[in-house]
Amino acid sequence: MTGRYTQRYAAFVAERSKIVIVLLLLLTAVVTAGVAVSDTEEGGIGDFEVDAPETRAADYVKANYGTDNTTAAQLVVREENALSRESLLAGLEFQQEIREDESLNATVTGIAGIENLVATAAVIEDRQAAGERPPDGLPPLSEQIESVERRSDAEIEALLARLLDPDATLPGLQQDPSDFLPTSYEPGETTAESRLTLIVQVDDSGPGAVPQESYDAQVAIADLAEQRFDDAFVFGQGVNDNASSRAVGDSFAIITPVALVLVLFVLAVTYRDVLDVILAFVGIAGVMAWLTGLMGWLNIAMSQLLIAVPFLLIGLSIDYALHVVMRYREARQGTLEAEESTAETTAEVADGGLSRGVRAGMAAGLAGVVLALAAATFSTGVGFLSNVVSPLPAIRGFAMLSAGGILATFVIFAGLVPALKVEVDGLVENRLGRSRRKPAFGVEGGIVTRGLSGLADLASRAPLAVILLAALLATGGVVGATGIDTEFNQADFLPEDPPGWTEYLPGGLAPGEYTIAEDFAYLSANFGLQGDQGQSQVLIREGVTDGAVLPAIEESVGNIPEDGAIVFRPDGTADVRGPHTVLRDVAASNETVAAAIEEHDTDGDGLPDEDVETVYGLLFEADEEAASGVLSRDDDGTITSARLLVNVEGSASSQDVAADTQALASGVEANAPVSAVATGGPVTTAVIQDALLETLVQAFAVTLVVIFLFLVVLFWVQYRAPTLGLVTLTPVLAALAWLLGAMSLLGIPFNSETAVITSLAIGLGVDYSIHASERFVAERERRDSLAESMRATITGTGGALLASASTTAAGFGVLGLALAPPLRRFGLVTGLAIIFAFVACVTVLPCLLVVRERVQTRLASG
Repeated sequence: MTGRYTQRYAAFVAERSKIVIVLLLLLTAVVTAGVAVSDTEEGGIGDFEVDAPETRAADYVKANYGTDNTTAAQLVVREENALSRESLLAGLEFQQEIREDESLNATVTGIAGIENLVATAAVIEDRQAAGERPPDGLPPLSEQIESVERRSDAEIEALLARLLDPDATLPGLQQDPSDFLPTSYEPGETTAESRLTLIVQVDDSGPGAVPQESYDAQVAIADLAEQRFDDAFVFGQGVNDNASSRAVGDSFAIITPVALVLVLFVLAVTYRDVLDVILAFVGIAGVMAWLTGLMGWLNIAMSQLLIAVPFLLIGLSIDYALHVVMRYREARQGTLEAEESTAETTAEVADGGLSRGVRAGMAAGLAGVVLALAAATFSTGVGFLSNVVSPLPAIRGFAMLSAGGILATFVIFAGLVPALKVEVDGLVENRLGRSRRKPAFGVEGGIVTRGLSGLADLASRAPLAVILLAALLATGGVVGATGIDTEFNQADFLPEDPPGWTEYLPGGLAPGEYTIAEDFAYLSANFGLQGDQGQSQVLIREGVTDGAVLPAIEESVGNIPEDGAIVFRPDGTADVRGPHTVLRDVAASNETVAAAIEEHDTDGDGLPDEDVETVYGLLFEADEEAASGVLSRDDDGTITSARLLVNVEGSASSQDVAADTQALASGVEANAPVSAVATGGPVTTAVIQDALLETLVQAFAVTLVVIFLFLVVLFWVQYRAPTLGLVTLTPVLAALAWLLGAMSLLGIPFNSETAVITSLAIGLGVDYSIHASERFVAERERRDSLAESMRATITGTGGALLASASTTAAGFGVLGLALAPPLRRFGLVTGLAIIFAFVACVTVLPCLLVVRERVQTRLASG
């Protein structure tokens, strides 16, 4: 029944090609008009609400401890001795240069580094010598510079020795100098390989917005640092975003011409016809027009995820175009059996033979492929649309836009392009007198035909051996997938320095230098990151003032392993700040707090273990700012919670940070009657990413079930062969298992980023398998021999699949040259998915079809 509908549709497109062109161009114009009504802006991934103890703790921290509405950049200076008088003075002069620039200074709320601590100590000495009052906090920058300039190298070194003495305390200094020194620094030494300066900036952008002015200032400050210092870098979100944006631009500058040359080469070899190549690109342009319009009509904000959609649609467009054109060529050459058609198309059949004219050829060719195209469109669209259940707006937008684009690909290449092809070929033949009959790729002889025929013969002779080998590889892939990395690491997204061969590219294509990945690694290993991603937290509630809490914190912090994700200070202690450290810091300069601690310390560890709430009250009176950073209280002054601020390695994965922070929380909870929950930026990121990955995997499962049911129904309605649905889907599952195994071998993580990409394996795999299964059934009906049917299927549809897979794999594969790691992973995973889908389609599927028919024959005869 469906065969009649496909024939009628194909005949209408072939016979009424002008009407089809006008209607579809009008429809394209209407869809493209969505660009004009769009008011969407670039968006991020979006907020993902996960109800978990970690996220509830984060909400509590935000409500009770607040935020500082600032962002930060970190300046790292590396020298033979970053603590020399010359280096410290250069750091102060650099700060003055920032302050003198009005646009930069407007974004800066504070700058602090060890150079400021040394200069402040010098100012205090100078004022005391002059009988003047010491400064409150940091003195003016000009006074700091003058005090350092007045001192000799030896005097600065002597001042550093007193400042860095672990057992000494200098009045007027509230910041620990070791906070600005690398983990390699030896306490008490007056030399260091590097030093850190923290630049705090305004963040008045509001929730979810980007402080672009401060980010731009970070880039400008980084440029100034490069000019002033021989070896220095600035790291911050603005610098990171700028490097990532430039890397994407440089990547596409390199990739675009390479991809264009490769795609044109493959298409030229496949089509061997300029007009057909031009028609393919016209169709791709039409799909891209639909894509931009759909973004407007669907009100989808631009995000990094959507960069994958045009590549997906270009791959599908090439695939659809090849199937339509190659089937048309087969029809015109007479290798397809004549179908019933209208009088007009039948009249074009030459001399009663099978060689057809333009309209009859398109009617026969399109009728033989349009159902497979429609089925592939539905199954591929469902594969991507399954992500619409995601709680993230960007992934929902990705799902809707992908599905809409896939539908557009069908409309263009099953309607507009065939109609255009009829008109173009008719014009060339009727007006110019040149024949447009061309052989289909893979059926006209040559090495490609011999190779495809060999695969068909292998399927007929040794199907079980091929199936067994494929099953073993799939099993290996599944086993490898069990150990695949599912962690989410910020370092995986940082641009890397381009390879050496890019130096030989012409000036316009030569990329810039990218050291941000190396800078990030050095910063995270030696100093730690500022901001949410450089710090996790432990929220402690219920019984916070119990005498066992502070000793439990001390013991748990002392048990933190040095080889984990938590940063260690130069003195060998874990960099964890909490009530225990604040009490000691304030007591060092406040006699009242020191006396209260001594009075209520029964075990001599320097911390109170009885009447702790009274000590906390005195702590708030002495230094409310410091106390409120680690303790919260209600309006009556009752302590309601405490928190530990844990500096973590920026290069560590979110999952590793979450595990180590939870271990710290568990240690506190095990030794005190409290509730301790790990939270903070990296911890909630790990929770969100894990939950997101779970939703994507669930969507995969739903997708496979829906596609399986669809294929069963399709082949039952069309051929009364429901088992063909399972047979068609099995190679897709094999290709997916191979892909996961390859990702494990290559060290590519399976996280929320690559999970979205691997949906291509399902979409393209099903597309390829449907075309092959449909063609096999059609060939089996018209041929007596199973071997001949298989050979016709593999050389016919297999040729188009080979051309399509080669083109799309080449197009995606060149992304492996990208400087941006996300693009590189996208290209590699997608290229592998296409290759595995094709290999499974021309090896596993034919063998399954052969085995299925032989089993049915035995059952029927037995």
